[in-house]
Formats: sequence, structure tokens, C-alpha cells
Amino acid sequence: MEFRQIGAAERTTTMFPLVAYAFKPSPWAPEDEAAYAERMRFYETTVSLIAEEDGQTLAGVAALRMRQNVRGVVHDMAGVASVATHPAARRRGLVRELLPRLLRQMRAEGCAVSALYPFRPSFYARFGFVGIPAHRTAVFAPQGLSHLVRADLPGEVERLPLSEGWAAYDSAIQRRLAGRHGFSVFDEVRAAEFRELKSWVAVARAGGEVVGAVRYRIDAHGGELVAQDLHCSGPLGRALLLQFFARHVDQVARVSVRHDPADVPELWGTDLEVTSKTRVDNPTHNAPMVRVLDVAALSGMPAGPGEVTVEIVDDELIGGVWHLASDGGTLTVTKGTKGTKSTSPSVRLTAAGFSALVYGVLDPVEVFTRGLGELTEVDTLAAMFPREMPYLFADF
Repeated sequence: MEFRQIGAAERTTTMFPLVAYAFKPSPWAPEDEAAYAERMRFYETTVSLIAEEDGQTLAGVAALRMRQNVRGVVHDMAGVASVATHPAARRRGLVRELLPRLLRQMRAEGCAVSALYPFRPSFYARFGFVGIPAHRTAVFAPQGLSHLVRADLPGEVERLPLSEGWAAYDSAIQRRLAGRHGFSVFDEVRAAEFRELKSWVAVARAGGEVVGAVRYRIDAHGGELVAQDLHCSGPLGRALLLQFFARHVDQVARVSVRHDPADVPELWGTDLEVTSKTRVDNPTHNAPMVRVLDVAALSGMPAGPGEVTVEIVDDELIGGVWHLASDGGTLTVTKGTKGTKSTSPSVRLTAAGFSALVYGVLDPVEVFTRGLGELTEVDTLAAMFPREMPYLFADF
């Protein structure tokens, strides 16, 4: 068995058959492979690893170069994707060998965190990943927003093909990256493909500044306006975009829009009848998962008051003893047992347990009940890493 890294051009002959068989209808047509090959120029910065035996590719994994906001600090992130194994080679541990190799490499190249969408969460939990909230989708009739049609809002909305409105749309996304915990974006090479999507973008401006943007399509007259995530810098941007949706009242029967888990669509209007839901099931609709790849890189992250020495167990990437302290609201990280509070660990955590605290998805008691750590230093850890639900943007 040989494990090696491949370039974008080689993905078509090595990874495409695995990915297409795992995630697409099959058998596939020759034009499907040709279309995949054409897209490979957008994967030039992607790190792809494969396992080969006797010249045949049996498994592959990849990491997309991304950036993610973790509690207000933007880090380089490895977006794990294209994880697939030939059906005849499954249950041989090939992905178990490839994935750690990939994460080690991405950490060495500066990625402090990683994220993925799992086919089965329990599989990736073994590699230190922990679940975070899934996207919600709100569905409502546009007449429920009729109050907004009459509102004289200080701004306007422009409808453009995505290719023409890309700069404004991207500016809204970059602003969200700077301000929203958990938000992530692709690098410029990978993101370039999305400019070519057949999609509308509605751009909200106030005072000449972009205050909101949303990508959408309309499936049929009398059908549904299907919108992706609302990217708004505040309530005015959201109101302008919702007003734009309301003006489709005689064109579509429903509006569906993905939204931040922190949003409350039931408060968007007084008489608005809305269903806001998420769907989680294996293997097609799972919530995303995340993990920390580099503890030292978290220095400088906002943190509540406290000081603790933790031991992260059973993880080759971040395992060991770490002294964590809040210095004026900023986290300081020291490798080993050096510190003023203790010379030995006062709490033990798995990589997933530590990641859950950093990302704010579990409190210390829940970390314990999930079997991800000890029930000690509860008050200190809760104060240093308060709950803060992340929002992993994955528009495309």
C-alpha cells in the first residue's frame, strides 16, 4: 500500500471514481467525468491524499484551505472533504490512516482548526471532532411580511446575477467572517468557482454601504423562492432583504431561506406563519463537526476569567498538558505544567471535549455526560469558555 499526495490534475483519474461512486448517482456518464476535470482548476490549493495498491486508487481524502472565526479570532482552517473508499476496500482502515496524515499536514502548514460534514458523526468523533449546530431553514408565505412592503426603509436592494454581484456578495461574507463565531470561507482559488453559479444575488445597501446580501433562485411561477443564507451586518440589512422577499407576494407561494441558528424567524413579523427547522440523519443530512488542531495557536482568543491546567488525552495532534489562563480577557496558552495555579493537570479532556469547550457547543457538565472529559473544574471552565453557538457557513 502506498500513501501519497496528488495534485489537482491527478484527482480526475484517482479520486473522481471514488467520490462519484460514493456521493453521486451512478454509473456516471463520460460527460460527468469531463465536467469534473474542468473544475479541477478550482482545486489547485486543495491538499489531496490517496491510498494506492498495485496502481489502483482505493481511498482518498482532501482538505480545502479555508478560514474560520473562532470566538472572534480568524484562523486558517482545514475543510475536510472528498473522503471516499472503493467498496471492495472498505473496512480495511484506509481512511483511518489517511485522515490523521491529512490533519498532521494541515496543522504543519498552519491550520489551527478543522471542520467537515460527516457521513456518520461517530466515525469522525474518533478523530477528535465534535458536532456543532446545523443550519436552520425558515419557510413562510411572503404575505406574512406585508408590513415590510409599506415600510420606508433607509436603503435599497439591487438584484444581480451572481457573477455581476460577486464583489458585493463577497464583501458581505467577509464581514460576517470577521464578526461571527464559527463562520468560515474558502480561499480565493476555491471560491472562484462559485462566481459562475447560475444564481441571483440580492444586495442590500444603506448609505452606499453593503449591509446585507443573499443568494437565491426561483423554482417556478407560483412556486418557491429558495434563498441561501442571509448575510447581514445588522437588523437594517435583514429588514431590507426580507422586504425584497415580500415583494414577490404575487409571484411565489413560499419563501425558504437558510438562517443563522441564532436567528428567530418567528419574530420577523407579527402575523408571520413560519416553520423553522433542521434535518439531521445519516448519511446525507448531518450537522457539521469541528476540532482544534493546534492549542498554542489559540493564544490571544477571548476568554472569560480563570486559570486551569488541562491534560488532553489520546490525541497525537493536541495531546499533552496545557496551562490555560485568562489575562485581561485574553487566553494565554503554555505547553506543559508551568503555571501559577497548579503543577499538574486538574482536568482531563479528550480532543473532542476540549474542542467542544473552545467552540462553545457544550458546557463542562455536558462534556462529562458525553464521555469527553472529567467532571472537575466545572466553574472555571464554564467561566473561561462560555456557551457560544457557532455558525458554520457552507453556502455552496
